[in-house]
Amino acid sequence: MARKKHDPIQEQLAQARRAQILDAATQVFAEKGFHRATIRDVAKAAGIADGTIYNYFENKTALLLGLLNRINETELRGQHFEQVGRGDVRAFVRSYIRQRFKVFAQTGFEVFQVLLSEILVDSELRELYYQQVIAPTFDLAERYFQQWADAGVIRLRDTRLSLRAIAGMTLGLIMLRIMGDAELEMRWDAVPDLVADIMLQAIEITEGDRS
Repeated sequence: MARKKHDPIQEQLAQARRAQILDAATQVFAEKGFHRATIRDVAKAAGIADGTIYNYFENKTALLLGLLNRINETELRGQHFEQVGRGDVRAFVRSYIRQRFKVFAQTGFEVFQVLLSEILVDSELRELYYQQVIAPTFDLAERYFQQWADAGVIRLRDTRLSLRAIAGMTLGLIMLRIMGDAELEMRWDAVPDLVADIMLQAIEITEGDRS
């Protein structure tokens, strides 16, 4: 059987359609919540037939995981870490943290609140989220940070635990903002650089850095 040829135009169209569906799902889940929302609601918001969604997402849970992957920028994480090869660790950390907070702001805290609450009450979804989104992201980050430690660019006492502590701090800040913390609401633009400062102190850039 002949192998199907890669068609970049069709791939771009598929990516655009997938993004269109995720945009609609973001809107619908924010307005109705996950349980009340239906595939038909998402299709209507996207301006497409119900069946079209199933060409890209198996069910509503898969659609929610797609949103979580988009918030996480799962497909781009490898490219982000590879940028260190063309720059210094300090610049990467600041740029990376700013990008992560920018994505949260674009997605909307209301949507993230819906997604987070669903993960907490649905054990099956929580397990899928950890297996498909969280664990691969930690594995990737651990690999790169350990490479930098082995090369003498950074010092990190415990790579695995340190990365989880930083991720937990970021998630905690987002949850405080969702809960209505006035200080965070007023000064949210200053948070990414503060988190970057804390992370840079934790990883301890060495003289081996090119900066």
